[in-house]
Amino acid sequence: MRVVVLLVAVFFIGCTTNPLIKNQNVGSALGTTYSIIYIADKQLDFENEIDSVFQVINQSMSTYIPTSDISKINRGDSTVVVDDMFREVFEISTKVHRASDGYFDPTIGVLANAWGFGPEERMNLDSLKVDSLLTFVGWEKVQLNANNTVSKKHSEIRFDFNAVAKGYAIDRLGAMLNANGIENYLVEVGGEVLTKGINTISEKQWTVGIDDPQVETGRQLKLIVSLEDKAMASSGNYRKFRIDPETGNKYVHTINPKTGYTKNSSVLAASVIANSCGEADAYATALMAMDLSESIKLLKNQDEMEAYIIYLDENGVTQEFMTSGFKFLMKN
Repeated sequence: MRVVVLLVAVFFIGCTTNPLIKNQNVGSALGTTYSIIYIADKQLDFENEIDSVFQVINQSMSTYIPTSDISKINRGDSTVVVDDMFREVFEISTKVHRASDGYFDPTIGVLANAWGFGPEERMNLDSLKVDSLLTFVGWEKVQLNANNTVSKKHSEIRFDFNAVAKGYAIDRLGAMLNANGIENYLVEVGGEVLTKGINTISEKQWTVGIDDPQVETGRQLKLIVSLEDKAMASSGNYRKFRIDPETGNKYVHTINPKTGYTKNSSVLAASVIANSCGEADAYATALMAMDLSESIKLLKNQDEMEAYIIYLDENGVTQEFMTSGFKFLMKN
């Protein structure tokens, strides 16, 4: 499942008398755009290093590259020895799968393909076909072995890390900047962000905006939050969907791994703030697949993340739920 998240606006205030330099790389990768701002006392350009991170991530986990490790595993090659990044994403997936009671499950690849959101051919689905495909879904049916090979209970099982790999890629970009001695930066890829330190030119925290999911044309910010040494990822169905040309039915990209169906729900969008963007990415996806009451229960029983959910109540009126920590980070 390829997740399209809410766009993030980056606000930057320059100061001509300040000797610090705003360095920035922008471009396209992972099917989206990126903007990486890092502040230093001299001009720097990490374009080659950034490209290298994206290339390694793609070769490990892109289902759209036939020669990638994940594509080979999906085709049934049990001899592939995965890299450390694949292992780390597998471990993140295991953690979020357990915490979300199975609503986050990267083995939904066969369903993503069937519903028209994957690299393989879309199917004409009915209830019997969906039930049969569910045989090939389930995190308990896969295993990462000690020798870094992957075992699958059924050869038809398809991994799809698109709901976590982008966030993880951002974490790796942050690790690259850390290794180069950068202490203040903001990494944004497709609307997901990772921050470290502050904007030392303006002497303010990094601020990012969350789009209003009910604005159908253009962009309008719903709210703005301040982040320091935190990551944020958002997920919503309002821009990533498919309309069947024959029936006119709308199919959103969020898939419920328990039912096998795309998840049309009252939840419009979810944003998660966490220590790592990989986890924030995965949890944001899980919150879109879960019922609102289940999401609120999950959020109230843990302290590793903050979240903001926009939803429609039983009368169709827009409502909001946010954790106390998220409210604290909001800009007035």
